[in-house]
Formats: sequence, structure tokens, C-alpha cells
Amino acid sequence: MSLLAPLHTLDPERFNTPTILKQLNVASRNLAELKGLAAAIPNQEILINAIGLQEAKDSSAIENIVTTHDDLYRESAEESGLNPTAKEVLRYRQALQVGYRKVQETGLMTLNTVLEIQSVLEANSAGLRKVPGTTLNDGNGQTIYTPPQDAREVQRLMGELESFWHGSPPFEVDPLILMALIHYQFESIHPFYDGNGRTGRILNVLYLVKEGLLSTPVLYLSRHIVKTKPTYYRLLQSVRTHDAWEEWVLYMLTGIAVTSAETIHTVRSISIHLDVMRQEMRAGLKFYTQDLVNNLFAHPYTKIDFLVRDLQVSRLTASRYLEAIVEGGWLKKRKIGRSNFYINESLFDILRAAENEAL
Repeated sequence: MSLLAPLHTLDPERFNTPTILKQLNVASRNLAELKGLAAAIPNQEILINAIGLQEAKDSSAIENIVTTHDDLYRESAEESGLNPTAKEVLRYRQALQVGYRKVQETGLMTLNTVLEIQSVLEANSAGLRKVPGTTLNDGNGQTIYTPPQDAREVQRLMGELESFWHGSPPFEVDPLILMALIHYQFESIHPFYDGNGRTGRILNVLYLVKEGLLSTPVLYLSRHIVKTKPTYYRLLQSVRTHDAWEEWVLYMLTGIAVTSAETIHTVRSISIHLDVMRQEMRAGLKFYTQDLVNNLFAHPYTKIDFLVRDLQVSRLTASRYLEAIVEGGWLKKRKIGRSNFYINESLFDILRAAENEAL
């Protein structure tokens, strides 16, 4: 087939190999377990905020936008704009949340949603590429791929891709295989001036939500790509040059299986620590509420303003709550500049350990 022929012109039977089907079974089983475990967390904002931030960090690292856990979580609480790199990573989480809300509301993943995601991610409204000149290099300055250059061609290809992920015309393969095909096509169209990789990785998890394979966007797929970055780019290019679709699909299925298993471990650890803190605080604090504990797990770094906003209490009450929680040993207080931060170290350690174990 030609370089960017419509995906529905592929033969679905080529993905019915024993190797692909075996890996598809593992990926589907792990993803289903992750979906069930995540649904058992009493407040989904805990996972969307904490794990969404991890995904933002990992996805941005693929584009060499690197920040530390400490800077990222502190910036998330500070919202000050003092750290440009962390702020850029946080825009990824914001874009992910915007897309997730749209998919929840409509059950669809439209081109307008993709445009909105990219607009939030890049903090501009440039939209689809309108001028030629975009090329992809091998890191040594050598051009290895030139995406479609004509603005009308980019628009046409994105319209075809939107129809494909809506099942028009139908393509009879498993949704996880469809996700792999869609990701390749999106990255090869390279429809935006910037942010294509990060937007494409957001679309991966949103597609799984749209298909009902996840209820919340909690898959750490970017982490697998970070660890296997040369392979990721090599296999993308092999599809373009050698029609190597099977190898590409197998790589993506492996990524889903591996990262689902890693995320299961992380979610289970969060759930255990959440239950422990809930039981201890219920026994030790007169003002205990489940909403209070959920709030402390939604933010590795929190501050008085968060409790005021989320629990609808006064600043005096919020301050009194946090100081008592620190005194009880459930949070650590740290003064950074002029601000006091209250750190959920058990949650912070879980998220940091998850990354270290995956490396």
C-alpha cells in the first residue's frame, strides 16, 4: 500500500497471527484487571490527578522535556509559573483532562476534540499545519521522513482518520490493534506544527476510554515508550519503509500489557495506603471525613488553598486540619519560599518508586 493510504485498505487478516493474538490476550487481560482495580478507588480524581501527572511527566520526557518529581508536584500545587518546564508538563495533564471530559460527555473522539487537546498542550490555536517544511530527523540531522506537506492533504487525511476511529467503514480487528494503527497514522500525518507526539499519546488512552476498555485515563503507556524509545521510532519507520505492520502492532500490544501490569501495582499500592490512612485518621482525628483523605491523595503536594476550595472550609479551619494531620505523622510540612506545602510522602514514594522500578 502507499505510504499513507487509508487504514481500512489494510487486510485485517494479517493481524491474526499466533504471536499477535497471544500478546493481544495478555494485553486485554491486564487492561481489564486495571480497569476493575481503578474503578474500586472511591474518588477517581485521585488516579486522574496522580497517575495523570506521571503520564504527563513520562510523555514529555520522550520529547526531551524533563523535570523532577519534586518540581512537578510542587508546581502542580503552586500553580505559579515559576518553573517553565514543569508548567509545560502540567499542560499535558490539563490537555488529557480536557480530552477525557469531552469523551465522557459525548462518547466520541472527534477532530475538534483533538484540536482542543493540542491547543491546550501547546498554549496556542495554530491548528492543523498550513505550510510545508515539516520533516522528521534521525537525531543526526538526517531527514528520515517527510510527512504530508499540503494543508488540504493534512485536512483530508485527518478526516479519514477520524472516520476510521469511529468505525466508518468498519475494520474487523480488536480495539487494541485499532489503537496501534491509529497511533501510527496520526504520527505519520504529523498534523500539527508541534506537540504531535504528546497529542498522539493522549489519543491512545482516550481511545481506550472511548471503547470502554478503561473508565479513567490511567494507562502508563508513555513509560514503555520512554524505555524503548529507539525501538519505537525504528518500528514507526519500518512501517513506512517495509510495510512492517505486524511488528508495530506487536510492539504496541506488548506496551499495553507491560504498562497495564505496572499500573496495576501502582494503583494497588495507592489503594492500600489510602485505606491505612483512612483507618488511622478516623481513629485519631475528630474532624475526619472521607473527602478530606481523598483530597490528600489527589495531591502529592497540597496546601491550605486546596482544602478551602475542595472542602468548602475557612482558611483557619483548613490550616488547623493540616497542622493536626502533620502532628499525627500523616503529612510532612515543608516551607518553600513563602509557601507552606503539606506532602503526602506515602503517595509521593509510591509514584517515585513506580518510575524507578520500571527503569
